[in-house]
Amino acid sequence: MSGDLISVRVLAVLGSAQDREVLRQAAAAASVLIDVVEADGEGTARGLLAANEVDIVVLDSAIPPQERAAVIKATRSTRPSAFIILVAAAASNPAEIAAGAVGVDGTVVKPTNLDEAKAVLNRCVRVRLPSRVLVVDDSATMRSIVRKILSATRFRLDIFEAQEGIEALKQVRTGKFDFVFLDYNMPGLNGVETLAEIKRQYPRVEVVMMTSAQDDAVADRARTAGATAFLKKPFYPADIEAVLHSIYGLRIPRRAG
Repeated sequence: MSGDLISVRVLAVLGSAQDREVLRQAAAAASVLIDVVEADGEGTARGLLAANEVDIVVLDSAIPPQERAAVIKATRSTRPSAFIILVAAAASNPAEIAAGAVGVDGTVVKPTNLDEAKAVLNRCVRVRLPSRVLVVDDSATMRSIVRKILSATRFRLDIFEAQEGIEALKQVRTGKFDFVFLDYNMPGLNGVETLAEIKRQYPRVEVVMMTSAQDDAVADRARTAGATAFLKKPFYPADIEAVLHSIYGLRIPRRAG
């Protein structure tokens, strides 16, 4: 992640005082400044949204559906609109979670202890900061398609392009990238060779391999070389959204039914 983080403001809309306390303790123990403001329901949440600029809303799936919908609507009316993460108990009914997730940006399992709460807040910080993304493909059309899809997501992404492996490596060496969307079939260095070199030099960079090859062995080689995910062309916005949610440690929200 790039850029200097001043603070992250999290609105915790949680029905349980114990859940709010765990999140507050996790914020106090964080290495960056996380300001947690708390609400136990719709009315308090709406007031806090109106009075404060909020980066992330952590919304409890246990709150009654009408109240959840009202909080989501109030959040979407703010500018800039906060990123909404639905938290649900691990044993929750999947259909109920799906119904409650309409309109949110991602879901996570509700934290039950301090360590789990720290992990949730770490995801909040990561979502808050812009991530630098490099799209590598020898096709200008494909680069444009991927850029357009990435630009339309709710994640904060600074997007750059390279048309082949050597250029990609040069940019990665100087650009401090977080993610790379990398084509497999390119002139010069192919995708797996480029991937291996990126991971050798910068093992924390997340690399997503893209290919039109139907051979499953290509995917196996990519994963062995360190690819975080694999996209088979033609892919669609939902496929990239699923990859991004996985990278950020979130479940992609799905509509009920």
